Amino acid sequence: MSANLGKFNWPVSDQPGAELILLNGPPGIGKSTLARLFADRHPGTLNLDVDQVRCLIGGWQEDFQAAGDLVRPIALNMAATHLAGGHRVIMPQFLDADEEVGLFAGIALKAGAGFREVVLMDTGESSVERFYARGDNHDPWHGKVTAIVEQNGGSTLLKSMYDSLTSGLHARPSASVIHSRRGEIEETYTSLLNALA
Repeated sequence: MSANLGKFNWPVSDQPGAELILLNGPPGIGKSTLARLFADRHPGTLNLDVDQVRCLIGGWQEDFQAAGDLVRPIALNMAATHLAGGHRVIMPQFLDADEEVGLFAGIALKAGAGFREVVLMDTGESSVERFYARGDNHDPWHGKVTAIVEQNGGSTLLKSMYDSLTSGLHARPSASVIHSRRGEIEETYTSLLNALA
């Protein structure tokens, strides 16, 4: 997909409810929490948390990148199958490049389903703080990701990811941006519903 991705009028499926919702945003902003809430309240929705699927790949902790490369086609196929059945998919995932967004938008298009991108945002400073404050210390995923972030620049890397996402959104004007404040889960959820209305 080109940088004109956001200007494309993604079709709505003939099967009501069949759409892929990309819930984008910087790391630690609350994407996974919101996606779980949405799926719980919309029976039949697939919560395609790619990070959790990565944890099903043996050796993911030793070679994080390799596991990620294996997970992408799995996630694409999971989304395609669920959409083809006329169902909704919500995918909480940080994607800062048009090409990555386009892979999943293209899957929705091939399935005759709709595609929407909703981006959770806070200030850059708050986003960094929320990343370090999040999660259960006993969760191996959070521990591994935090270690990777620290090895690659820590807060500097997180700020760079935030800036990259913000910059990329200029090429995708169809994306809906909603403000996410720490601890305001229900308020953010309501904003998500309004963005999807």
